[in-house]
Amino acid sequence: MAASRIHEHLPDVRLVFILREPGRRAYSNWAWSRMNGMETEDFETALAREDERERNLDPKLRFARPHAYFSRGLYAEMLRPYFDLFPRQQVLCLKFDSIIREPGALAGRLHRFLGVAPRPEDAEALNVVNPSEDTGEPMPARVRERLRERYAAANRALVDLLGPEFEAWDDL
Repeated sequence: MAASRIHEHLPDVRLVFILREPGRRAYSNWAWSRMNGMETEDFETALAREDERERNLDPKLRFARPHAYFSRGLYAEMLRPYFDLFPRQQVLCLKFDSIIREPGALAGRLHRFLGVAPRPEDAEALNVVNPSEDTGEPMPARVRERLRERYAAANRALVDLLGPEFEAWDDL
């Protein structure tokens, strides 16, 4: 487990996790896999086939996991091992939306967490690093609603773990 290895070798490290609204994250992952020739299914079918595909994944793709659309949005489950091993003051969780909406404030918060002088200007003119969502196919509304329902319990667990900042996700 990564959290254990990090803790063993870097027990005083400061960890930063940037979390995106899970449905949007899943769609972006699908678009990236499609853009890179690893996905041929439409988004809804790909979601339905995720478990099967993960079980039968080519070993050389075990770290990329190009079809892990839904499961990678189960943030509380993925973060819990870090909170079990590291003091809360060593872990900062931020919302991806803040990069878009308030990059200077986010940079300041990150710098303070790291113990360096805030430099909000570091966030000026940030561009998208990995553009993958311009597929010409918006996420179908029924799929979006199903994802909201599927993520409801996981998102409540995230709020329990991180607090009310993660109660509502911006819908970019």
